[in-house]
Amino acid sequence: QVQLEESGGGSVQAGGSLSLSCAASGYPYRGYCMGWFRQASGKDREGVAAIYTGSDSAYYVDSVKGRFTISRDNAKNSFELRMDSLKPEDTATYYCVTVSRPCPRLNTPEDWQPLNYLDAWGQGTLVTVSP
Repeated sequence: QVQLEESGGGSVQAGGSLSLSCAASGYPYRGYCMGWFRQASGKDREGVAAIYTGSDSAYYVDSVKGRFTISRDNAKNSFELRMDSLKPEDTATYYCVTVSRPCPRLNTPEDWQPLNYLDAWGQGTLVTVSP
């Protein structure tokens, strides 16, 4: 069973930076997609970024392109989301997710639902960006 645990959330002023980390246990092979979603209060969950281990291809939602960077660290069994030039509209709870297949589209959260014991969502970490 894959398990994920996020860390690195917190509060920052607009223009600042934060890095989120997702520690993963139990995923043994290439062919995984790792992603970050966020959900602001009263809004739907939104895909932010994803990276596919099979090719290291990275994907971003338009609103974060050029500001956020997703990366993975195989040695630490973790993946990260580096967030620069943060804006108040980035305020949300951020969730990491991993699925054992090529990356679904970021704009279809329903396609990221776990299909087997190799897929998992983290519990979320809060990011607050003040004006």
